[in-house]
Amino acid sequence: MRRMTNFFTNLMNKYLPDPFVIAVILTAAAIVLGMVIEGAGFIETTEYWGNGFWDLLGFTMQMTLILLTGYVLAKTPLVDNLINKSISGIRNPKTAVITATLFSGIGSLLNWGFGLIIGGIVAQKLAIQVKGVHYPLIIAAGYSGFSLYGLGLSGTVPVTIATPDHFLAEQIGVIPVSETIFSLPIILTVLAVLISLPIVNAFLHPKKDEEVTEINPDIVKQVEEEKAEVVEEKSDTLASRLNNSHVVGVGIGIIGMIYIIRHFTTGGALELNTMNFLMLFLGILLMGTPARYLDVVNKGIKTVAGIVLQYPFYAGIMAILVGTGLVTTFANSFVSFSTAETLPFWSMVSAFFINILAPSGGGQWAVQGPIMLEAASELGTSVKQTALAVQIGDGWNNVVQPFWILPVLAISKLKLKDVMGYLVVMMIWLGLVFGTSVLLTGFLG
Repeated sequence: MRRMTNFFTNLMNKYLPDPFVIAVILTAAAIVLGMVIEGAGFIETTEYWGNGFWDLLGFTMQMTLILLTGYVLAKTPLVDNLINKSISGIRNPKTAVITATLFSGIGSLLNWGFGLIIGGIVAQKLAIQVKGVHYPLIIAAGYSGFSLYGLGLSGTVPVTIATPDHFLAEQIGVIPVSETIFSLPIILTVLAVLISLPIVNAFLHPKKDEEVTEINPDIVKQVEEEKAEVVEEKSDTLASRLNNSHVVGVGIGIIGMIYIIRHFTTGGALELNTMNFLMLFLGILLMGTPARYLDVVNKGIKTVAGIVLQYPFYAGIMAILVGTGLVTTFANSFVSFSTAETLPFWSMVSAFFINILAPSGGGQWAVQGPIMLEAASELGTSVKQTALAVQIGDGWNNVVQPFWILPVLAISKLKLKDVMGYLVVMMIWLGLVFGTSVLLTGFLG
């Protein structure tokens, strides 16, 4: 396994460009594929791209907020102290890698934005605390648990099909989460990942000291500077008192919590806007004052900068996939040789590849979901299994998706090529676990 890891690490160091360059290359690839496979003209394909470039601005803002509010929530004194206490006794490098993986996985099951951020933060804390930890590996481990986000409380597909009046409600009805993410096969799959992935990640740690790259002292210095407490204004002006007022901060936080409690007790749904609202006001409440909250927000902006810049490119790519019919052709090609038992597996595989060009669980489900569910109906395959398989494929690919790792790279101050070799190996292992689970479920029912 270590030989394979070294192979992929060396390969990525030589040939892997930065995520933004990858987004540009994928744009060109989508244009070429649309022309070659679908026979679309260059101008036509370019128009699809340009017209769709800004289509997902609202969704981009939702994703940006959920990551930013997740970052702030992880930096609140309460959460930060809980993290510090939970990892305070760890001194072994492999134990540190296991811990970072578990934080990432469990956090992603609770909320994908929080899990994506908390894994990177915990991994960096452990790299500073534990001598001899290979920094690129522990950062990769702190991201790898994000593969489970789709099987958790904020999984795009399970939450969508559990929502009344969702866009496929007439075709499949409303499927409660008790039959998807809380079903026995999914619970067992999640447990299999939470048990096996941390162990696999620990085995990837270099044995020789000379092969270990510890965290750069300059990064440690930057982290310590960022941890410095907000310097509250000493002036006695009304403006200063308001900026540093617990009455203002805690007060609006409590009002936000009252709304959230009311929302859920009256049957309100859990969707992106609700989750953003919850994390925003919970963060304000736990941070205490407006000044402290804004200070951490300003520090967290850099973790989402790549999302803001790059997601319009992926929105354009998605527009090409839909406009040219490329996504339909691709999905149908997997359906063509599927059986009732193997359709979920091939749905997972096709979702893995589609997610390379369209890293959006919601957008991907909107274009791929109807095709796979229609095939499930024709073949007599379980709709729930097929839908979950698409979600699993999406999460599986996210392990090596350059777009979603951007916040973790911003936190760790590493480059994509530093961690991708490890992520490829983790992706291969997760493919074995997810593939086995989906096939067993397909054949055993």
